[in-house]
Amino acid sequence: MIFIRLFFEFAKVGLFAVGGGLATIPFLRDMGAQTGWFTDVDLTTMIAVSESTPGPMGVNMATYVGFQTGSMAGGPLGGLAGAVLATLGLVTPSVIVIVIIAGFLQKFRQSRTVDAVFQGLRPASTALIASAGLSVALSVLTAAGGAAEHTFGLNWPALILTVAVFVCMRYTPLKKLHPVAFIAAAAVAGVVFQF
Repeated sequence: MIFIRLFFEFAKVGLFAVGGGLATIPFLRDMGAQTGWFTDVDLTTMIAVSESTPGPMGVNMATYVGFQTGSMAGGPLGGLAGAVLATLGLVTPSVIVIVIIAGFLQKFRQSRTVDAVFQGLRPASTALIASAGLSVALSVLTAAGGAAEHTFGLNWPALILTVAVFVCMRYTPLKKLHPVAFIAAAAVAGVVFQF
């Protein structure tokens, strides 16, 4: 049944994605390829929307995918059930792990082994986030197509917008603005210029 699969697929993502929402992206890309629930383009769109809306990115994406997949399987009520089950699947492993760790952490807080485990998790988390950032940047800043199937070119409007926002955030008087202002301006530019 699709709803049970939604729960368990997102539970796997929630269990192994150490480091937050961006760390879930490689797992979500793999899930999309295996299940066919969403494409890489859909994933990039979900990331953009999830980063622009309140709430944790991974939870927003799980809710969206669950709703879309559930709606295809069982209509509007199926969409609601899919959204709830996918979201619960994503957060349940984290809650269980946190409850278990909280009990042991107080006892072993000064342990060198526990400290070494946390030191080992930092590079793994950093690598997952870097991989996610690179894959999103490549999918947004490159445009597939051309004469051969495996050729690509730069998505110049997206690249120009990225550079413009970066320069404005770092080197102009606009750098004092809140990042949400830059996200909103980039969204408006994307809609107006249709890229």
